Amino acid sequence: MVFTPPSWVPELPFDPPDSIPLHEFWSSDRYGRQPLTKSRNPYTCGVTGKTYTPAEVSERFELLARALSRRLGWLPNDETPWDKVVGIYSFNSIDYIMSTYGVHRLNGIVTPANSMYSAAELEHQLRSSGAKVLFTCAELLDTALKATRACGIPDDRVFLLRLPEASESAPFKTIDDLITEGRALPEIEPLAWSKGQGGRQVAYLCYSSGTSGLPKAVMISHRNVIANMMQVKWHEDPGRRAKGVETQVQLGLLPLSHIYGLVVVAHVGTYRGDELIVMPRFELKALLETIQKFKIAYLHIVPPIVIQLLRNQELCARYDLTSVRFVFTGAAPLGAETHEALVAAFPFLGAGQGYGMTETCTAVLITGENDVVVGTSGSLAPACRAKLVDEDGTEITAYNRRGEIWIQSPSVTLGYLNNERATAEAFVWDADGRWMRTGDVAIALKAPSGHEHFAVVDRLKELIKVKGHQVAPAELEAHLLTHPAVGDCTVIPVPDEGSGEVPKAFVVKAASAASRSDEEVARDICRHVEEHKARYKWLKGGVEFIKEIPKSPSGKILRRLLKDKEREKRRAKGARL
Repeated sequence: MVFTPPSWVPELPFDPPDSIPLHEFWSSDRYGRQPLTKSRNPYTCGVTGKTYTPAEVSERFELLARALSRRLGWLPNDETPWDKVVGIYSFNSIDYIMSTYGVHRLNGIVTPANSMYSAAELEHQLRSSGAKVLFTCAELLDTALKATRACGIPDDRVFLLRLPEASESAPFKTIDDLITEGRALPEIEPLAWSKGQGGRQVAYLCYSSGTSGLPKAVMISHRNVIANMMQVKWHEDPGRRAKGVETQVQLGLLPLSHIYGLVVVAHVGTYRGDELIVMPRFELKALLETIQKFKIAYLHIVPPIVIQLLRNQELCARYDLTSVRFVFTGAAPLGAETHEALVAAFPFLGAGQGYGMTETCTAVLITGENDVVVGTSGSLAPACRAKLVDEDGTEITAYNRRGEIWIQSPSVTLGYLNNERATAEAFVWDADGRWMRTGDVAIALKAPSGHEHFAVVDRLKELIKVKGHQVAPAELEAHLLTHPAVGDCTVIPVPDEGSGEVPKAFVVKAASAASRSDEEVARDICRHVEEHKARYKWLKGGVEFIKEIPKSPSGKILRRLLKDKEREKRRAKGARL
């Protein structure tokens, strides 16, 4: 049974164009965007108030492209996009998206990196993507240079995005310096794209944590991003119109390196004329001040931030938050109890959630303001189709039955870079076309409105979701096995009030460590992770020593057995499951 969007969801007015670059689609009102003359300033700094008009954003990426062309010898129609890969490793900035457009203007590819990455993790991404240049920020420069120098990227190919109150980091040029250079340079030639090139050519190379090994590079085409911009806009339009909203002020807090922030937050709203108030990082008091100052109406956040709001209602009460009309959460499920507690604590707002992946670029299930069902991730976006498949490979044709959700959409990406096996496993074909196997378990249900909604209830993939970040257990396991005291190990998620989930390690001591105390070895193991991995990958769930890691006859780790035992222990202690 193939599921389709509800009847109230409008069809896309035209097919997502496949022959224009993303920056042209974003900056021109020929393609369904809010007319530039009726649009708010797209990017405004939540700290300083510095802002750009749509015309200024377009001018800045054009000037940036000129300067990069002169410095790097890159021309729009020479060489391949893979010869012009640029990494971006920075906290949020009002120039973040603009700088990626400057690279696209030269027919290049951008690979955004998580700002929490360690030098080793950044080095892996730069090497595997083939990056030749890095945009970073002063605060992350030391870590960035360890990675770029290890990869052989010269210092004169490292450029800085300016952040509020950032210190100077001479002799490194800033993006503003390059734009100044660009003003004195001649125009560069237009891109000469062939029909269909936007559907084939990679715009962003985003890294997705898989179920094994290091993160995989997802190839996201220009048309993939364009399609999701259109899908989210047209899905949300009926709810916005019902509230009389033409344009609004949105929150730009989520990391723009994450697919949720990159596409849904930074692209969709500004395409329809909204203003994005950009914050470099999360701090609760700063968030509340920013909402009050800029009268933000729409919050894109993640469940751990919802929990922070609920836990600090006394602090929240000191600020005027009544401008907020709707809270939209993603990256991890928002529990029904938390959803209900949010709207009870802040009765002036509504709330809903969505679902998507890097591989679906991005939102394929969306809760509209006009059709909220607590506990679900909403309904299918325009031009999306889905089906549920049980463990035997049989399609589910009834409501309220669990199955892996498969997605078909023009936003479904091209596959994984240099990983044909993983691509073939995740992106499959059948008589109904090409599907993305998400690895997540969902149920379809009929809402009181009569419309179909989906609730994501579990996952086949073993990802650990920490404050919106994804951690692959196998990546941590591989790292733990480099510690001399670890003979065997596995990692599972355990619940955490502040982060949603955190990693916990189960370790079999190596013979050489048998005489050492558990406490001493556990401290060494945690330190080993903290010295090499991003903070959200640290073993906040602890280290537990066991005699043997449970495995199937074929050698597959049976994490489910450990999860069940952990659940029983927590139940016995009265802890949250």
